[in-house]
Amino acid sequence: MLSPFTHDHDGERLSCVSGSGSGNGGGAGAATAVLLHGAGNGSKERLLPLLDDFAARGCAGLAFDFSGHGESTGELGELSLRRRFEQAVSVIDATVPAGAPLILVGFSMSGQTVADLARHYGDRAVALVLCAPAVYGAEAWPVPFEDEEPAARHDGTGAAESRFSRIIRTPDSWRRAPALDVLRAYGGRAVLAIPGTDTVIPPAVTEAVADALSAHARFTRFELPDAEHMLGLWFRDHAEDRRRLVDLVLTGLGDPVRRATGV
Repeated sequence: MLSPFTHDHDGERLSCVSGSGSGNGGGAGAATAVLLHGAGNGSKERLLPLLDDFAARGCAGLAFDFSGHGESTGELGELSLRRRFEQAVSVIDATVPAGAPLILVGFSMSGQTVADLARHYGDRAVALVLCAPAVYGAEAWPVPFEDEEPAARHDGTGAAESRFSRIIRTPDSWRRAPALDVLRAYGGRAVLAIPGTDTVIPPAVTEAVADALSAHARFTRFELPDAEHMLGLWFRDHAEDRRRLVDLVLTGLGDPVRRATGV
């Protein structure tokens, strides 16, 4: 059963939903699946069927709208990768019992947020699920998304562009992403969902993430040949693939995981 609630953080009211595990082994101490939507018009709404499926398998569940998205307050242009991380930590710490294990699920831009949270929570992060993920150079992390700078665009139009856009459009800037180091060191369960067509995330980024996860994680590639970048919408509309994703994530995690260590 999913229950809506709000959470106040840093002057914003974040719209959230929680789910209680209804399958075998659910209840207090169960792993919590934290679902994080992507950028642009992303929101928690499209992720609710996936949250339901995790709950049906005995997990607790949590999803929310980052500020400037969905039903949360705030301006999208004031959001940043750092603020996304801080908002996620605030919601998790206020909602999930201290020390309880976490399954971190991130779509697109939230691939970066999942890596940030994995570094922050350490062994509590028993599984990472990255769906068409992005990662970014460290210089992009604190910069508001729409903090314009007056310098001419690199395309010569003379129009202003945001500092964030300039940074992430710098060729190969993602290769310096600290997130790749976090994923390379991660030793838990990891699933990388890859659409057949992705016009947003360069193939080299996807392969770098896969290579990093291959280092130490118990890693599975989940190929979706007919899907495009917006995997939140794909999983919303394709129940069989959605259930397959949950199956892959929970493989080897117990019924469900009840400790922050020993996956």
